[in-house]
Amino acid sequence: MTHTLLIGVPSFADDDPHVSIGKHDTAIDINAKFTLDPVTGVPSTNMGPNGAAEDPNQYMADVHCRSGGSDTPDRGCLTLDCPPKTPGGEQGTPVIWRQAPKYITNPVWTDYPAVSGPTCLYDAKPEDVLANIAARILNDFRQLPVNPGTLEVQPFPNTLKGGPTNFYATPGQQTFDLTILGQAVHLTATPANYTYAYGDGTKLGPTPLAGYPIPQTQWLTTETRNSHTYTQTGNYPATLTTSFTGTYSVNNGPPLPINGTLDLTTPPKTIHVWKTEKALVADTCEQNPTSWGCPKADR
Repeated sequence: MTHTLLIGVPSFADDDPHVSIGKHDTAIDINAKFTLDPVTGVPSTNMGPNGAAEDPNQYMADVHCRSGGSDTPDRGCLTLDCPPKTPGGEQGTPVIWRQAPKYITNPVWTDYPAVSGPTCLYDAKPEDVLANIAARILNDFRQLPVNPGTLEVQPFPNTLKGGPTNFYATPGQQTFDLTILGQAVHLTATPANYTYAYGDGTKLGPTPLAGYPIPQTQWLTTETRNSHTYTQTGNYPATLTTSFTGTYSVNNGPPLPINGTLDLTTPPKTIHVWKTEKALVADTCEQNPTSWGCPKADR
């Protein structure tokens, strides 16, 4: 009997924190009801802390690909070769990815537009390997060598007490290709929120604002939405924490959201806050290099 594999986008229900597999006449439904945080053990919901909306679609890896039935016209399924990846290993299963609105019962499935033909899944039971990848993907996501970017400060390293200091972030979207349980998995990490810790006990965020650089002529006069004003002189270790969201696709399948975030903090960047002083002087520094306020003054 040929089965069709339905992959539900992971969701969480408080009263049902488990992975349920229900067999039907024509399909095996796999709904990953949760993703466990490997640190806290707490299941996460579809709506992450960044407020990103869940994927409105559900996806199907159609293993009717080689059945020759009228419901799945052959587009290379019968000729696609999925040889074992290791000596003595299992051959792959040709599948065609399809999609449909998530909340429609018995939907009409359409081809997933980003994948034009069949691809290979490597497992004796494709439904098992996909469910197992879904169960571990958050932990794999958090092990990626994602670059947290840098915290940029204007002016730096010295700024003035009582004046605006501009902060902005530089991280960008990053992609990774891994092999998980014998499958080719493509992961994408996208910066979603930023938390600026200014080093004096105050913070901004989480905020979606990455900020932006401003011309040097505006450093001491322009206040941006990420600016901070230090009220006391001193040395302050400022940091940036970036919260990355992620998606993953298996063997060129549709990108599925990862329930959870990867939070990375930059090394501290020390900011020296100075105060200004005013005085009347008779000469310029060119006329008298040792005059008050000049670089060669004895202070």
